[in-house]
Amino acid sequence: MTDQGYTAAKAEHPAYEGDTIWTEQEPLIDRIPRWLAMTGLMVLILGIWFGLTATGLVSPIILPGPGETWDDIVFVGRNMVTGGYVLEAMWTTSRTVLYAFALATTLGFSLGVLVGETKFGERAVMPYLVAIDTMPKVAFAPLFIAWLGFGISSKVALATFIATFPIVVSTAAGLYAASENERMLFKSIGATRMQTLLRLKLPTGLPYFFTGLKIAAVGVMAGAITGEFLGGGEGVGALIRVSASQLNTPRVFSLIIYLSFLGLALFLMVVWLERTLVFWRKSDKPSGMG
Repeated sequence: MTDQGYTAAKAEHPAYEGDTIWTEQEPLIDRIPRWLAMTGLMVLILGIWFGLTATGLVSPIILPGPGETWDDIVFVGRNMVTGGYVLEAMWTTSRTVLYAFALATTLGFSLGVLVGETKFGERAVMPYLVAIDTMPKVAFAPLFIAWLGFGISSKVALATFIATFPIVVSTAAGLYAASENERMLFKSIGATRMQTLLRLKLPTGLPYFFTGLKIAAVGVMAGAITGEFLGGGEGVGALIRVSASQLNTPRVFSLIIYLSFLGLALFLMVVWLERTLVFWRKSDKPSGMG
């Protein structure tokens, strides 16, 4: 291109600098604000739900209407505010979830370090962990109940059993996250194995560890409710079982919704801890993504 042509092109297009500038336009659906997208999706779901129940396409015994479900949500909320039986059941489930999550975190982190830091853990322990994880964990519920009784202990054991493996895998993967150059640097300055673990591998692997905690936060809820559903005793899972046996589907829906708040609170707590401890890893992703 001659100097005259370059000057003419630059005058016509001020952003033109001689290099091709590629711009990718986002699709319209990706430009919708998050609050608007979530609100629109909720309205769509409620509309479909109302249409199915109002037209009689689905029996109210199977799927209650939004209005009936809302009334029961309000009833359950008032019961908890006044200290009724739902509050006692929610407190029992909350204790089960917190105990199991703490145990799963401790056990999963310890096994993850063993697997990721030693050949014995990698070659001998990990195959057994994988084999156990492939088993249907719900089938272990009767065993835990037989071993530990119908109290909270059997529910904690089942929830811990379900939530431990993701933490093991993520912790072990995090210990391998440090680059070879970083490991060689620590070797060159004479760092011991423990110093390398504490000052390099663990800080580098913290994002992986918290990823496992997020998965475990979901799994521990499923384990606790499954244990209460199958093992009787107290807890929201037992209330859901009783309500389902009585075909009280609005009560089942409302209890599930309140349980989702409990699970969301645990998940957001893990997200907050990640942002506090892994402060060097800033991200523009939504809060639920880490």
